[in-house]
Amino acid sequence: MKVVIFGGTGFVGLNLAEVLLARGHEVTLYDRAPLPFSAQRSLADYGTRLNPVQGDITDAEVIDALIARGCDAIVLGAAVTAGDELERASTARVLEINVMAQIPILLAAIRHGVRRVINLSSASAYGAAGQRHQILDEETPCDPISFYAISKFTSERSVARHAALFGGDFLSVRLSAVFGPWERAGAVRDTPSLQFQILAAFARGEPAIMPAPGIKDWTYAPDAAEAVAVLIEAERPRHRLYNISSGVAWSALQWGEAFAALHPGLECRLASPGEKTFIKLHGGDRAPMSVARMADEFGWRARFGCAESAAAMSAWWMQHKEGI
Repeated sequence: MKVVIFGGTGFVGLNLAEVLLARGHEVTLYDRAPLPFSAQRSLADYGTRLNPVQGDITDAEVIDALIARGCDAIVLGAAVTAGDELERASTARVLEINVMAQIPILLAAIRHGVRRVINLSSASAYGAAGQRHQILDEETPCDPISFYAISKFTSERSVARHAALFGGDFLSVRLSAVFGPWERAGAVRDTPSLQFQILAAFARGEPAIMPAPGIKDWTYAPDAAEAVAVLIEAERPRHRLYNISSGVAWSALQWGEAFAALHPGLECRLASPGEKTFIKLHGGDRAPMSVARMADEFGWRARFGCAESAAAMSAWWMQHKEGI
């Protein structure tokens, strides 16, 4: 299939591109940022099946022309992933990119007969409900609080409403606490995963000192990408919303310790009382997401747990750390 990924040179976009290319599809990466050199080198063997296109997500005319050339699926992955600081600085931008910029893309998809559109939403859409429930499934009522969470929940409703009005085959997925290959800091993302921050400390030659264990249902990016690929390829999905998660909660501290054990001299530990740490937590603890819907319908489950993802990330990091 021909797949266009908006926000394609970002963290999740590149993981999805790798999975789709490995499964034989053609992938166009539309993003304002260029394809990083390390990714160019890593994906070079796919030749013309990979097509990076630089452009702004708000340029409706360029996007319409791109979709008019023909594609089978679109992934809406462009987003401002905002914490409190970025929300204060760019409130309108969060809503503009995460919600309003999607509408011309959805209308172009309808106009040009795109088979399927998948909107990458977030577990943050559950908001305060994450503290009131022991597990979060797709029927759990949401209570988004931050502008980022509000924007992701709104994007789901907007996508669903466009599908109802115009008949498009549109889905949303809620991604949970994704980390892994190709993650990097940027102007539109001020909430790097704890794993990214742990590796950044290691790269500086410092111990990774944690302010707290950081317990979430962490999801290794290649697992998340594989789940999205399954939904792109699915003949007739039975639902319009799917959770994508490891389904199991564990701590980033445990992950950092597992990673450090593979590299003598590295250290990951909790901060002592009064000890300063540069690693920041983003959001409080919440219940893990249920992945029963993905498992029951498609047989999909995450392959990487804490130890497995630490080992896989170690191998990836040793190969790519010079380029990042």
